[in-house]
Amino acid sequence: MASAHKQIVENIAGVSSILGLEKCESYLLFPGETTLGDGFRALLYFLGLAYCFIGLSAITARFFRSMENVVKQTRKVVEIDPSTNAEIVRYEKVWNYTIADITLLAFGTSFPQISLATIDALRNIGEPYAGGLGPATLVGSAAFDLFPIHAVCVVVPKAGELKKISDIGVWLVELFWSFWAYIWLYIILEVWTPNVVTLWEALLTVLQFGLLLTHAYAQDKRWPYLSLPLERTERPEDWVPLEATSRKYEGNAYNEYSETNFGEDEIRDIVDIFSIHSTNETGQAYQKVPGTYDVAECSNNNVQNKSNLEDSHVLKLWKQQFVDSLTLESTESRKLNNVYLRLARVSWQLLLVPWRLLFAFVPPYQIVHGWIAFICSLLFISGIAYIVTKLTDLISCVTGINAYVIAFTALASGTSWPDLVASKIAAERQTTADSAIANITCSNSVNIYVGIGIPWLIDTAYNFIAYREPLQIKNAEGLSFSLLVFFCTSVGCIGVLVFRRQTLGAELGGPRHWAWITCVYFMLLWIIFVVLSSLKVSGII
Repeated sequence: MASAHKQIVENIAGVSSILGLEKCESYLLFPGETTLGDGFRALLYFLGLAYCFIGLSAITARFFRSMENVVKQTRKVVEIDPSTNAEIVRYEKVWNYTIADITLLAFGTSFPQISLATIDALRNIGEPYAGGLGPATLVGSAAFDLFPIHAVCVVVPKAGELKKISDIGVWLVELFWSFWAYIWLYIILEVWTPNVVTLWEALLTVLQFGLLLTHAYAQDKRWPYLSLPLERTERPEDWVPLEATSRKYEGNAYNEYSETNFGEDEIRDIVDIFSIHSTNETGQAYQKVPGTYDVAECSNNNVQNKSNLEDSHVLKLWKQQFVDSLTLESTESRKLNNVYLRLARVSWQLLLVPWRLLFAFVPPYQIVHGWIAFICSLLFISGIAYIVTKLTDLISCVTGINAYVIAFTALASGTSWPDLVASKIAAERQTTADSAIANITCSNSVNIYVGIGIPWLIDTAYNFIAYREPLQIKNAEGLSFSLLVFFCTSVGCIGVLVFRRQTLGAELGGPRHWAWITCVYFMLLWIIFVVLSSLKVSGII
């Protein structure tokens, strides 16, 4: 009788927890939060989560521009003409086109998920079970990358415009490693060592990212025995075409904070500091824009004068960032006749002011080829990811919603926003579909090899040293089920891309109605994944 009574009490407690009836004593900032109603607290935490995602989208634009400047980096090469014995000086790209896509673009845009998973692992270090928030977010992010982002990229090109993958061999290599990443994860969780992860499995997971880089580079350079014998079509020499980084872009509306126009003198003296290039008989040569200087490539002549001028340029740029962060209405907005539309734009800009002002402290991307801005952007992303993990725990605590469900849906979508922005920009501004689609496939690989591999390596190494025990995975069955669903739906996604290539001649764009049909199909695949995965981890199926 007593045992039956105890069982009833436990069942009631479980139902209360699921329905969010159990009082949550955790808080974000102040202990007084616990005195508020659970419904009001949940609303506040959801709004905070949404505001963090807005911040992620804001810092992503700055990150993307700094990354473009990193990829533009060149090095001086001096060659001797065999016929005239004259020195030929040319500047060649430091970054390989394919490696830039996999490392800077895919790794950078996946950094919110990687940060979240790493923070989750550090919070659970020393525990017998691995944190489930990180892996669930990364698998959910993979689905968001593959389905909704492909859906957006398909409709981004103008009506009738076709954008195809120029180097199909590199894409096939990246696709193989992307699929293998999730097969490998399933083998770890269900076949090799069910429900646990050993130190060697975690180490092998991380090392496979190096194999991906090597294989993709070998394919790009067409190394014998390591590459597929597939021809590549023409692709732009620049990661971002020159026309996309015109003066209009650099000094006009593509600032992530405002649409404020600079004066012509300011544009000439401050903003237009990239190298321009031209093609001649010696190949692609790089010439400096007259009257401007690259902070990282100034010559030794008149070093003091140039240094002073560069410092002045940097300070003007940095000052302009703060001015832009406090600008609520652009010149174009003032021309609008619709008062309500102007008010909506001003209200939105006012909502963004705290983020814009905070991110204005990131140094201008023109310094040191953009590396400082690139690193600072990643640090800001990590900070936002930490707040997101805290808010997610609180939402789960207050509402009783399974944390895995939040990870598959809200967290995966929000932290994948940089991937969406990067792929959309690449689909808009590049003449081919290589980077837009490579960012998707490579981000999925990075999510597993780095995003899950490194956190698991941290936890398994600690458990091996401290306890001589492997790391146990909580709800491994639900995670494995999500991997199977993702694999099946991804086959349907890739099949449609191949079909479009065979029929329309390109993966992205094409006739408007076909582009929208493809978009809706990809979104349906995503909904199928989210619904089935959420039902499984919730124990409903």
